[in-house]
Amino acid sequence: MSKKSYREAINEALRQEMARDPRVILMGEDVAGGMGAPGEDDAWGGPFGLTKGIMPIFGRDRVLDTPITESAFIGAAVGAAATGLRPVAELMFVDFFGVCFDQIFNQAAKFRYMFGGKAVTPLVVMTMYGAGLRKAAQHSQCLYSVFTHVPGLKVALPSNPYDAKGLLAQAIRDDDPVVFFQHNLLHDEEGEVPDESYTIPFGEANLTREGDDVTIVAFGRMVGFANQVADKLERDGISCTVVDPRTTSPLDADTILECIEETGRLVVVDEAHPRCSMASDIAGLAAQNVFKALKAPIQMVTAPHAPVPFSPDLEDLYIPSPDKIEAAVRRTMAN
Repeated sequence: MSKKSYREAINEALRQEMARDPRVILMGEDVAGGMGAPGEDDAWGGPFGLTKGIMPIFGRDRVLDTPITESAFIGAAVGAAATGLRPVAELMFVDFFGVCFDQIFNQAAKFRYMFGGKAVTPLVVMTMYGAGLRKAAQHSQCLYSVFTHVPGLKVALPSNPYDAKGLLAQAIRDDDPVVFFQHNLLHDEEGEVPDESYTIPFGEANLTREGDDVTIVAFGRMVGFANQVADKLERDGISCTVVDPRTTSPLDADTILECIEETGRLVVVDEAHPRCSMASDIAGLAAQNVFKALKAPIQMVTAPHAPVPFSPDLEDLYIPSPDKIEAAVRRTMAN
């Protein structure tokens, strides 16, 4: 097993799935690069370098640069999926979904239902989310809860390179539309990733730490923070289970609730805003289903209900931190 970055794992998944299935195409802004410009062909590889080297292998018929018009190329991807291709469309930042949401939630998400199960829409929308890159309020939001709310969409949220490759391969093979979220600050994170192709089933949570005292449910980049806190608290005699749901739709509610029942305490860590968030959803599931097992009030560690600041100092305060997670665990242990 090789050590690869999150970015390399995504690139490898794309290459392997495109080689496996000629119906898989890739489209987005600068995903091919070099068209009509001096210098190296494939000079860009997308805004984050995720598609570097793919166009020279598969050609411009399968790796398509698009204009900067999300409504047009996401709509084209939905149409391509409905007519037999398996497009992967890169939406540069999830914040831009406002101009193409109709194509996703009103069309792609509803085709299977509206056509009595006879239509499939094997579409993947790859997109970036999350604060920390000093990109201000219009490029830094965590909006996975918005897509999770929509029936017919699947939502994947890998927290590490191994999951990024396996979940993306599963997303490309899935016959339903999948929104694949990558945190802006995870691309250079490294981990052990098999060279061969593999998939990770949707709706199966991963327990990254197992303990007896507190269950921490964390999403995306926050899983790494939760693991840090669990390791630190273990030395102080506080034993934590850390649950990484991996996908928010479908959600592995059974595993989450079982872990809460076993520990009797819950801390939910979600970089998104607190209202109508995954944090509030998990808290609601716990209160509705395992209330009698709870030994202490549920703790939510989230960003504030405010836009992401551009000021570096304010942005650092905005993001849930290991210190805030530790404080929440200690609060619930005090009850």
